[in-house]
Amino acid sequence: MKTLALSLVMGCSLLLVAGAAADPLPRAKAEDVGFSSEKLNRIGQTLRADVERGRIPGAIVVVARKGRIAYYETVGFRDKSSGAPMPLDAIFRIASMTKPLVSVATMMLYEEGRLFLSDPVSKYIPQLADRQVGVEKLDPATGKSVFYTVPAESEMTIQDLLRHTSGFTYGNRGTTHVHKLFEGGTSGLARELTPQEFIDRLAKLPLLNQPGTTWEYGVSTDVLGRVVEVVAGKPLGQVLAERIFRPLKMTDTGFVVTADKQARLAQGLATDPDTGKEIKLFDPTIPPKFECGGGCGVSTASDYVRFTQMLLNRGTLEGTRILGRKTVEYMTSDHLGTRIAPGPAYSPGPGYGFGLGFAVRKETGVASLTGSAGDYNWAGAFGTAFWVDPKEELTVVVMVQAPGPIRVHYRQLLKSLVLQAITD
Repeated sequence: MKTLALSLVMGCSLLLVAGAAADPLPRAKAEDVGFSSEKLNRIGQTLRADVERGRIPGAIVVVARKGRIAYYETVGFRDKSSGAPMPLDAIFRIASMTKPLVSVATMMLYEEGRLFLSDPVSKYIPQLADRQVGVEKLDPATGKSVFYTVPAESEMTIQDLLRHTSGFTYGNRGTTHVHKLFEGGTSGLARELTPQEFIDRLAKLPLLNQPGTTWEYGVSTDVLGRVVEVVAGKPLGQVLAERIFRPLKMTDTGFVVTADKQARLAQGLATDPDTGKEIKLFDPTIPPKFECGGGCGVSTASDYVRFTQMLLNRGTLEGTRILGRKTVEYMTSDHLGTRIAPGPAYSPGPGYGFGLGFAVRKETGVASLTGSAGDYNWAGAFGTAFWVDPKEELTVVVMVQAPGPIRVHYRQLLKSLVLQAITD
């Protein structure tokens, strides 16, 4: 009876909030854009069951095809602890889904000739010149690991920052000496440091790899955001607001949740359902000292699907052009090729390369989940995710505050649930 009552409350709440937020794109019947509505409804059925099992607090899923919304629903709770239902306009910490926003802003400056991808990063941030690269080898005489540094063989470039081949890393992505230095020096501290303090700390750390040789996920986009600030002469949040958020009518996207919007902030569960560890999310109601482009953003499902639809439209939305068509094509092409190693912790996985801000699928096969050659995606550490499939004229945004390993499950789950519903 409790489960039935919970389902009825959640269902009624959904009906109440469904009309509370304006649709971000035109609506369509699922069948009119090549979907089975019955099969699309498996999304809500599956996620509601997981809410009731305590796997996730709640979620929002937007599925748009051929420029129109075929599915836009909420399940569960914005805040499970208070029993607050999930509204369509809930605000989420999007973590690394901030990175594509900064990548687009960078390419807007590129289109204006204000920077070039071949430029060394030190042209804009002199402290990052003359880098050292960490080397860790086993000494056969003692059987102990020996760490030392060697000079970088080349300067990291703006392109390296965009495609994560700069040599920077995150401290939690490995156990080497360099990873440990990043864990103590930068990881998780970006919001607490000023931009100058962040660069000062980073400038003292060795790189994990030679620039331009290996894909390694890390603080590259945080540095890229600082480059944008230097070139534009404005804080990153102001640049993004002026160049992307306002033109695309992304009214709830930024780096802080203001007092008038805090009642819409989505929260995670108290503990991870798999590990039992306490879930800790940063407080976006406190303005960050550093508007870090790598992971400090907040947004809504409706805002973000307008951004992804702009990309799917090859740079334009509702008559507003953000990027040129050729620029979007360039960004969503593989920039690793065969010359750049994927690295031991290559998170896009087999079948994917990496473009300028996105993982890019190189072929329909090979990857462990369905999709199309040429689709591209990225996701956030707190559970949010998106992908764009130009071949299918499709974009999907998933918003949930579920950090930890469980987030990978939902990325795979939503991909299969959406694509199985295509009928044309």
